[in-house]
Amino acid sequence: MSLNSVNTNVGAMIALQKLQTTSAELAVVQSRVNTGKKVASAKDNGAIWAIAQGQRSEIGALNAVKDSLLRGQSATDVAIAAGESVSDLLVQLKEKALTASDTSLATSSRQALNEDFMAIRDQITTVVSNATFDGVNLINNPTTVGFKALSNTSGSTTTVNGEHLSLGGANVALAVTTTIGTAFLASAALGQVNMSINNVAAALGRLGTGSNSLSTHLKFVSKLQDALESGVGNLVDADLGKESARLQSLQTKQQLGVQALSIANQSPSVLLGLFR
Repeated sequence: MSLNSVNTNVGAMIALQKLQTTSAELAVVQSRVNTGKKVASAKDNGAIWAIAQGQRSEIGALNAVKDSLLRGQSATDVAIAAGESVSDLLVQLKEKALTASDTSLATSSRQALNEDFMAIRDQITTVVSNATFDGVNLINNPTTVGFKALSNTSGSTTTVNGEHLSLGGANVALAVTTTIGTAFLASAALGQVNMSINNVAAALGRLGTGSNSLSTHLKFVSKLQDALESGVGNLVDADLGKESARLQSLQTKQQLGVQALSIANQSPSVLLGLFR
């Protein structure tokens, strides 16, 4: 094909192709600068986008795991706080029962001690029944079925077993009708109180272990989520420093392409000089 033709301008065609290529590359770089991502959609890189999207779903699911762990931790902490109050009340009951076990105690004094004892005893029921967080009560639980918190995105759970700290339960030997109206009853109540103090301490230890377990796993899940987010960023985030330099280069290249196209478009007019 002749280069001296007014019908076909090969130079302009080549210059236009180069300019279009540069413009397409410039559009990609501008998109990366605007979004901060080198893979913003499936058309940028289908395989990487699919991997990143899968990890994003994992990150989102971990939010539900964290919420469940936090709810379990809160329920356990409420139970521990209430259990400690029960333990303190038992200590007070021990003092009352020990004092009332003295056979030389006056009747009026014994009666006053008995009234105090019953009032403190009834406070245990109040504390236990109110140790509820979001409908979960871990110390008013005769079956010891506790709280099952999500531990991963597959639906596995971490369980904190409940404790029965109600009067007459597995840990608190005192019955709702226990009194210290006589020295004999006071001695019997003292034995029950001592046993209850030990049982409640052990129950609180188990609840504390459960709370620590949830707390430790919550920290792990948070770190895992951060690691996944970092991994997704490594896959899809653009190097803005590099893209900025490339943007400058392509803008210059585009300007040169426009000039080259302009020069190529002028070449047919040179042929006019041959006919003068």
